[in-house]
Amino acid sequence: MRRNRFAVFYILIMILITALMWVSMLSGSSDVSASEVLSIISGDRSDPMHSGIIMSIRLPRTVSAVLLGGALALSGYLLQTFFANPIVGPYVLGISSGAKLSVALVMIFFLSRGKNMGLKGMVLSAFFGAVLAMLFVLCISVRVKNMSVLVVCGIMIGYICSSVTDILVTFADDSNIVNLHNWSMGSLSGINWEEIKVIVIIVAIGSALSVVMQKPVNALRLGEAYARSVGVNIVLLRVMLIFISSLLAACVTAFAGPVSFVGIAVPHLIRSALKTDDASVMIPSCFLGGAAITLFCDMIARTVFAPTEVSISSVTAVFLVPVVIRMMVKRGRRRRD
Repeated sequence: MRRNRFAVFYILIMILITALMWVSMLSGSSDVSASEVLSIISGDRSDPMHSGIIMSIRLPRTVSAVLLGGALALSGYLLQTFFANPIVGPYVLGISSGAKLSVALVMIFFLSRGKNMGLKGMVLSAFFGAVLAMLFVLCISVRVKNMSVLVVCGIMIGYICSSVTDILVTFADDSNIVNLHNWSMGSLSGINWEEIKVIVIIVAIGSALSVVMQKPVNALRLGEAYARSVGVNIVLLRVMLIFISSLLAACVTAFAGPVSFVGIAVPHLIRSALKTDDASVMIPSCFLGGAAITLFCDMIARTVFAPTEVSISSVTAVFLVPVVIRMMVKRGRRRRD
């Protein structure tokens, strides 16, 4: 019965993602018919303008939404497993903000000298900032045993990093402000195929490592004592969880800026829908759920107020904050009961 429910979920979510990708390809200020989109994807380049719109703008953006949304949701699930708490995530714990600050610092350094920091520089600086923020949260967790206090500390770290980033953007050179401001608000605009190649590699590595670790993760869910009794190296497992979650969150921040609440809300929605926390089910399901929600929110961000585009982080907050609030209220009721 459970397997049938999981199979139905996977079929439905794949259909939803396919439909959202198709609608995303058709949505925009320039009208491109469904038949034109299909012919362009099939290789017909007879209309250079429409071909450029689809192949250079809409398709890369759609693919990046799937990959980065899935990566962010998977990062959130791994962090929730690490801290044994369903209300943590890369955005809430300040990991995304740490990556954002690090990228902003390096970007300003290079741009002020008239240089491009490059893809490697972006990813490495984001990963460095994400790991630093994560390590800071871990240092606090050693002293603070109350998870609610830890989450609040993570939020404060995020505010500090975001505030410093905003100050840097404010005092950056005029020629750099537009790029920094758009990126710091969170957007999938402007992602190209060269960047997608890097995203595919990073997300594939993080996802593959997550799948390999699903049995140790399941053991950890049942408690450290049980995990040790079945031969799990707790220290190595925790290091790997930190590495993978930071790598995935850093990848998202490097290419799209901070995207809020996908990492915390999607795992909760998947748990509620499938009634399980089994890592072998949650890892692929969270990835697919994150892809679908990020695709949907990105379409809202670029179409509802067209030609003006709002940040994707604003849209994800509007749709997903109520989910987080509902989850916290339910947890509070269970504790009282």
